[in-house]
Amino acid sequence: MSDNYDVIVIGGGPGGYVAAIRCAQLGLKTACVEKWINKEGDPALGGTCLNVGCIPSKALLESSEKYEEASHHLDTHGINVGSVDLDVSKMISRKDSIVTSLTGGIAQLFQANKIDWLQGHGKLLADKKVSVTLHDGSESVHQAQNVIIATGSDPINIPSAPMTDDRIVDNEGALNWETVPKRLGVIGAGVIGLEMGSVWRRLGSEVVVLEAMDTFLGAVDQQIAKAAHREFKKQGLDIKLGARLNNTVVGDNELTLEYSDKDGDQTVTVDRLIVAVGRRPNTTNIADESAGLELDERGRVNVNDYLETNIPGVYAIGDVVRGPMLAHKAEEEGVVTAERIAGQSSKMHYDAIPWVIYTSPEIAWCGKTEEQLKEEGIAYKAGSFSFAANGRAKAMDQANGMVKILADEKTDRILGMHFVGPLASELVGQGVIAMESQNTAEDLARTVFAHPSLSECVHEAAFAVDGRAIHGVNRRR
Repeated sequence: MSDNYDVIVIGGGPGGYVAAIRCAQLGLKTACVEKWINKEGDPALGGTCLNVGCIPSKALLESSEKYEEASHHLDTHGINVGSVDLDVSKMISRKDSIVTSLTGGIAQLFQANKIDWLQGHGKLLADKKVSVTLHDGSESVHQAQNVIIATGSDPINIPSAPMTDDRIVDNEGALNWETVPKRLGVIGAGVIGLEMGSVWRRLGSEVVVLEAMDTFLGAVDQQIAKAAHREFKKQGLDIKLGARLNNTVVGDNELTLEYSDKDGDQTVTVDRLIVAVGRRPNTTNIADESAGLELDERGRVNVNDYLETNIPGVYAIGDVVRGPMLAHKAEEEGVVTAERIAGQSSKMHYDAIPWVIYTSPEIAWCGKTEEQLKEEGIAYKAGSFSFAANGRAKAMDQANGMVKILADEKTDRILGMHFVGPLASELVGQGVIAMESQNTAEDLARTVFAHPSLSECVHEAAFAVDGRAIHGVNRRR
C-alpha cells in the first residue's frame, strides 16, 4: 500500500483535471490517474478533449477557414493574392503544437498545486482503494477518503464500417491526415461529423455525409437547423438524411459505401471515411466487481443530483454520467464535486448549459428549443433577428443566419436562446448569463449594446419577442 489521499481522481480530461485542481486549491491532498499517451509516445493530461477532440479540431477548423477565405473570398475585399498553396503537414504540425502547449500547461498546474499525477490505468477497488497499472505493467494501490470517477467516453464503432486502416477513421484519425482526400465520406451529421466534414471540404474534398435520422440536427431548434442546413448545402456539403449505412466495401484504391434511404439501396464511392456516430461512456474496467459500483441501463455510472454514486465517498462526473457529453459540463461538475467534498453546498445548474457546433456558420444554443416548449405545453413567445440586417456582420462578410430568443408568455423570462451565424460560440454566453440571472426579454431589450456589433442582434431579437424590433420587419401577431 502506498500513499493515502484525501481525493483520487480517475481520469485527467477536462472534468478530471479541473476537479483535481479545485480539490488541491481547497487544501485536499490530491492525486489524478491518467493513462493517455500522445502521438510522441509521452504521457499527457487533458484526455480526449485536449488531445484528439475539442482543441485540435478547432485548430484545424481555424486553419481551414483561413485557407478557404484566402482561396475564394478575399477578392470581395479588394485583396488579390493569386494562387494559394496548401501545406497540410504544416497545418497538422501547428495543431499538434497547440495541443502540446495546453497539455503541458496542465502538467505545470498540477506541479504548482502539488497534485500527484499517477501515470497509468486507474481502477476503483473496494473500500475506496484505487489500483494504478503503470505502462510497464507494474501495479500500485492507493487509499483515498474520496474518489472521483472521470473516465470520459469513447467513439462508437459500427460493424458496417470497421476501422481497418487510415482510410476508415474516427475523429482522432481525421485530425491526422496529411493529404486531402479527393472524395470523403462521413457517417453521422452530428457535431463531429459536421466539423470534420467542414475541415476537409474547405481544403478541397468532395464531402458526402450519411445521416441515419430523417431530421437534420434533431436536438437543435428546427428554425436554426434548417437555416444551417441551407448554408451547408450552398457550401457543397452533400448531406443525405435518412441514409443508413449497411456495409463498406474496401477496395484497393477506394471505398464503396452501401446504404439505404427512402428510395431503396444506394451506393457512393469515396477515398476515405470518417465514422462519427456518437460516443459511449468509458466504463470498461474502471471498477472491480468487489467495489459494487452501479451502472445504469446505458452503461453510465449511476449518480444522484449531487454526482454521488451508490458508494459513499465515490463520485462520478463528465461523459461517464448522464447529461450532455460536453467538456464544459464536465469541468463544472468537477468544480462542484470538489467543493462538496470540501464541505461546501455547491450544486450544478443544467438548464442553461451552452452547446456549440463550430462550423461556418457556427451553431450555438442554450435552454429550450421551440419544439421542446411545444411538447411540454409551455406557453411562450419568440423573437428573431437576422444577421443580414446587422452592419458588423455585413462588414465581416458573414451576414448569414439569425439570433432567436424564446421567452415565457406570462413572465417574459428567457427560456432559450439560439444562434446560427458568425461567432455564435461567443454570443451564446450572453444567453447563458441571461438565463442564469433569470433575465427577461425586456431586460435585454433595455440593455445598451455597442454599435456596430454582432451583439446588437441579441438586442433586436429581444425587442422582436414583443414585436418591436427596430431594424427589422416585425411578424404580425
